[in-house]
Amino acid sequence: MSKSHPFSQDFKITKADRALKKQQQPMCIWFIGLSGAGKSTLIDALEVYLHKKYYHTYVLDGDNLRNGLCDDLSFSNKDRDENLRRAGEVARLMVDAGLIVLAGFISPTLEQRTKIRGLFHKNEFIEVYVSTALEVCEQRDTKGLYAKARAGEIKDFSGVNSVFEVPSCPEITIDTKTSCIEQSILELIAQLKIIMQR
Repeated sequence: MSKSHPFSQDFKITKADRALKKQQQPMCIWFIGLSGAGKSTLIDALEVYLHKKYYHTYVLDGDNLRNGLCDDLSFSNKDRDENLRRAGEVARLMVDAGLIVLAGFISPTLEQRTKIRGLFHKNEFIEVYVSTALEVCEQRDTKGLYAKARAGEIKDFSGVNSVFEVPSCPEITIDTKTSCIEQSILELIAQLKIIMQR
C-alpha cells in the first residue's frame, strides 16, 4: 500500500505577522553538549533574562520531552535519531509561531545536527556548544548516569560507550568549567547580541 503524498496548507497569517505582533525575531537557539555539561542551567538563566526583557520564549528540554511526546522511544541510536527529529519539528513549528525557542539536547552527531539546522532559515538558528569536558560532566552527575554507563547498565551513552562528535563550527561555544553560571550567561548573552545584530 503506497503512502499518501502530504501537502502543505497555506493560511493568511504568516510567521512574519506573528513575529511582528511579538516584536521579535523568531529563532531557535539549540544547545548541544554532553549530559551534565550545563545546557539546562544556561537555558534556564537565558530564559529568565529574555523574559525580563519581554521576549516570548519557550524551552524544549530533552528530559521533559521524553516524559510526553517521546515517551514511546528507547535510547537506541535509531530512537535517539527519532527523538531529535521530533524535537526539531516541534522547534520549527514554534519558530513559525513567532517564538524564541531554547532547545537543550545532547545531539551527539554531526548528521543529526545538520538535519535539525536544515529545518530553519539561516538567520533563525543558532547552535550553542556547551563544551564542558567529560571528566567535569561526570563529577557533576547527580543522576548517576555516567556510573551506570561505565558499569555497562546503560548502553549507547554519549561520551562513554557512544560517540559524541565535537561540532566544528557552532555559532557560540561556552565552557562552564572555566566560569561560574553568572559569567557564562553574561558571555552567552554578549555573543547572542553580536549574532542577532548582523
